[in-house]
Amino acid sequence: MACARVPLDEQQVTEADPQGKERTLPALHPARKEERFFVPYKPPPEDSSPADVEEFLEHAKFITEDLEWLLSLPHDKFWCQAVFDESLHRCLDSYLHHAPRSLDLAALPSSPAVTDMQRSIHRAVFFIFVRMATHKESKEHFITPAVFGEIIYNNFLFDIPKILDLCVLFGKGNSQLLHKMIENIFTQQPSYYSDLMEAVPTVLEVFDTILNKCGLDFEGATAAEPMKLSANKPTPMTMKEQEFVDLILYLCDSTTTIHTFLDIFPAGCPSFHEHGFLSRLASFYETAVPDLEKALRKRNFDNKSLQQDLWKRLSHSCRKMVETAHLLLHHRCLQPILEGGENMQTDAEELLQLYTSFLTEKRFLSDFDELFPVVDDISLLQQALPIIDETRTSYLLQGVESAWDSVGRRRPQNQIQHQVPSASNYQGGGVGAAAFTDGFKVQDDQETEGGDDLRGAAAILDLPQKGHNGAVCSVSGAALESLLSCIKDLLPDLGEGFLLACLQEYDYNSELVINNILEDRLAPSLNKLDRAMPRPVKEELPDVMNTRSNVFDDDEFDVFRRDQVDMSRIWKGRRKGENVREMLNDKQHVAEQRARYQTYETVVDEVVIEPGENGATYSLDDYDDEYDDTYDMNQVGANDLDGDSLLNRRPFTIPQVLKQTNRRGDDEKDDDEGEEETLPINVNRDQFVQDPALLRERAEARRAAMQQRKGFRPEHPSNVAGKPKGQGQTLETMLDRRKKEANKSRVSNHNRRTMADRKRNKGMIPS
Repeated sequence: MACARVPLDEQQVTEADPQGKERTLPALHPARKEERFFVPYKPPPEDSSPADVEEFLEHAKFITEDLEWLLSLPHDKFWCQAVFDESLHRCLDSYLHHAPRSLDLAALPSSPAVTDMQRSIHRAVFFIFVRMATHKESKEHFITPAVFGEIIYNNFLFDIPKILDLCVLFGKGNSQLLHKMIENIFTQQPSYYSDLMEAVPTVLEVFDTILNKCGLDFEGATAAEPMKLSANKPTPMTMKEQEFVDLILYLCDSTTTIHTFLDIFPAGCPSFHEHGFLSRLASFYETAVPDLEKALRKRNFDNKSLQQDLWKRLSHSCRKMVETAHLLLHHRCLQPILEGGENMQTDAEELLQLYTSFLTEKRFLSDFDELFPVVDDISLLQQALPIIDETRTSYLLQGVESAWDSVGRRRPQNQIQHQVPSASNYQGGGVGAAAFTDGFKVQDDQETEGGDDLRGAAAILDLPQKGHNGAVCSVSGAALESLLSCIKDLLPDLGEGFLLACLQEYDYNSELVINNILEDRLAPSLNKLDRAMPRPVKEELPDVMNTRSNVFDDDEFDVFRRDQVDMSRIWKGRRKGENVREMLNDKQHVAEQRARYQTYETVVDEVVIEPGENGATYSLDDYDDEYDDTYDMNQVGANDLDGDSLLNRRPFTIPQVLKQTNRRGDDEKDDDEGEEETLPINVNRDQFVQDPALLRERAEARRAAMQQRKGFRPEHPSNVAGKPKGQGQTLETMLDRRKKEANKSRVSNHNRRTMADRKRNKGMIPS
């Protein structure tokens, strides 16, 4: 058995040989490998025929069982199998080579059994590579780091192509774990850095191969083979359809793999940067992408779904190339500047130099600026290094704006107002990717000659840049007049109406309007207008007084619509000649209401309806569906003690204010019955204030009657004062004093005695 806490590379094991004799071998020895054959991996079938699905499931079941068995082995047995089993290496390599990528999964048949089996193999392969990238599983099971690096490097357990495939296959959702795996591999074996440095030129050959297949070339590219002078150069339009499809798939797979690797392992960015990968990538993008997009639009595909899938992959490739360039710029130049490294000035100079080299690649620069605005990086650079040359940054930002103009595209709306303080004339960008929309719908084959509808990532090179077509003027009246006068000075023959339409079309950019007019590159909608069109007459706004709406409209005091108003009906304060007593005694409104309430005195219990002219009669015996007769026979509450009030109709009562004067006696009688006490007969009703003594006497009598009725017992008077000192005190006085002392805490200063005792006990008050 292996010794505890001893590295696996130093352990010795004793076991029996095939002849039965005991022998001592190193823990890592080919003789300890189990004889097991791992079958290579085959991808899922493209069609969902039962035979192909059954064959794949049976084949995949063997692979899954073998991989699960390998994962269940102990530490020493696992490494013997991983190092010396060639069939295992072929199985893992076949999966890395043939396993479907993320963009290929959508094209596979949606069979639940195939999906589950593919997921099982994917999981087992990933765990095997994770275990092979770990040199220490526990305190008892580990390998010396230096020896671990030699084992994985000399036995090709990992190499640069495998690492790239691992990133693209397992990077989604496992980026952190993959980062730790790759970082451990490169840390324990630094030779992988030199291998990565040697692999970058091979990666660059991908771009050369694609350009050669398309019959294109750019400065710095190395042709794979010399081309005959008499041979016709192939183009994306003339090559076979299958070759064109393979070319797009090759580009998509390559760009996705490179971006995923650099995103998971940023430490590999310097290796790519040292080979001038950024400049080669930008040149390839500028040269190849427009031709590929044009061919993809104009080629006749029998399968429209294939055309849409290829466009999606091409757009995906463009996006990944731009994101790869941003990763290299960020990790190589911008991040060291933000972290305050020692070579901040050198990194800033290199960043500006790289951006300046992009100025010639108009298409690439505009797409890069759309996803990652250059103005943001320049702003961060100016904040980190205030001494940066503002003239250079301003020139760079103006070059970005010129790139947008040259490709005939316009920025998204959210990029217009984004500006940098050092370049006040530059309008920068925001984040948006209209050029890389995955859901692009490929246009129909019916296209007019010279009138291509370039959408998605395509650029319209023949059409001018357009503005934002805002319906609302974004400039003030004075600024608009200034723009018009500026253009009229150069082009006096044009009408102001035409110029206003041009300014509105091009977002009130006078320079762009002048440039497009002089070069005769106006939008088609502007070419249809009369260039001498005058300025439209501004409609006068209606009068506010005529359009207002008020509750006092058209009344007798509406001074806005009436020239004459009866001033006798308008006064301030008390009206002249008006007597207050006469106004109070005026009971005209009471008389007007009296007749209204008198109609309620006539109460009719039953109304007899005579037969009408049409012979229709109505009887109380007639049945009505809407009538609820539930309680007709029940006299609810009629048998109560106060049943008379329910069975008999209550007489009608005239309101108090409408009662006649001659009924005054009856009213007083009714009021007197509701009062508990009657006023004395000799009360002077003209007396304004009654005798206070009499009022107090009445109040005391009412209070005594109420207390007697409620059984109130008056409080016992307290006798705390008692007799003078020296004459002795009664028991009642002593009890009252004790009660006061005990209950004095209920009133203010209730803690006076308690706090005084506390201070005295503390020695704060002399006793």
